[in-house]
Amino acid sequence: MTVQSSTRPEVAPGHRRGGSTPPTEPQRSKGVLGRLDIKYSPYLYIAPFFVVFGIFGLWPLIYTLRMSLYDWDLGSTVETAKFVGFDNFAMFLGDSDFWNSVVNTIAMFLMSTIPQLILALILANALNKRLRGRTLLRMGVLIPNITSVAAVSIVFTQLYNRDFGLINWVLGLFGVDAIDWTARSWSSWVAISSMVDWRWTGYNALIFLAAMQSIPRDIYESASIDGASGWRQFWTMTVPMLRPTIIFVTIISTIGGLQLYGEPLLFTGGGNPLLGGSDRQSQTVTMFLMEQFYMKFELGRAATVAWLLFILIMIFSIINFLFTRSLRSADGKAKQRKVAKR
Repeated sequence: MTVQSSTRPEVAPGHRRGGSTPPTEPQRSKGVLGRLDIKYSPYLYIAPFFVVFGIFGLWPLIYTLRMSLYDWDLGSTVETAKFVGFDNFAMFLGDSDFWNSVVNTIAMFLMSTIPQLILALILANALNKRLRGRTLLRMGVLIPNITSVAAVSIVFTQLYNRDFGLINWVLGLFGVDAIDWTARSWSSWVAISSMVDWRWTGYNALIFLAAMQSIPRDIYESASIDGASGWRQFWTMTVPMLRPTIIFVTIISTIGGLQLYGEPLLFTGGGNPLLGGSDRQSQTVTMFLMEQFYMKFELGRAATVAWLLFILIMIFSIINFLFTRSLRSADGKAKQRKVAKR
């Protein structure tokens, strides 16, 4: 009769049964160079951006602020320019031509940005569906953005021509008299805003489309099973999930819209397009800035207008941020109330 031993064979430390060994943890470098690499290498990776920004962004901004405090014309230097403090700012804040350019800029910004973002959302939602030739369609919406501003302006100038334009011909079918689109402020705003919308709607639609691609399909399938229509899914599911992207696109559109220059300059034409027409009906702040530089050769005043434009952009960016943040907080409170009711 054999007696089986109840004792188990000892397993060597660091080994498992079956001969498999657990993976050893990578040894951390304990040298001075290793610690420096872990601590300072992230700063080295992001340093090129801040170096380039400091040279081409921050330094010109500071230098422009310095120039705005001087009576600095084209032939002046740091030694010969006369220090005037904030007199340039006070002068422009009391200048009716400057405020006219501000009103034109804000009006064209609002008339172009709001329809642009709505159309971009709808277009992105359509391109997110299963369509034939989706890749070709997605590439096609970007064509207006890569088209030259000069070419776009020539085409739209012909479309809005008073005597032979297509727009007036279509309006004439409904009994509307021919409109001189460059003669009045509101008509210039409409024409230039439509030009901006045509160029940038597809670009923003692709940004929204890229964000829509990250939304899980299971959510839409569950909503379809519950009986939600496509339109309801878009407004109650897609749009809330795109809120961070909408904030980003809105801020970028705000910065670009308030710096509008090429479209109104080429659309107005005439002997001196920087004035935006005989009554400055389509002159933007950027065109007003160029007027101070190219027509009056006042570098200090041009720098002042540049800083006033910077302040205007900051104000609208902060307003957009606060508005979108209030929407986000309101949405969060609504979700908390729903959870509390359950």
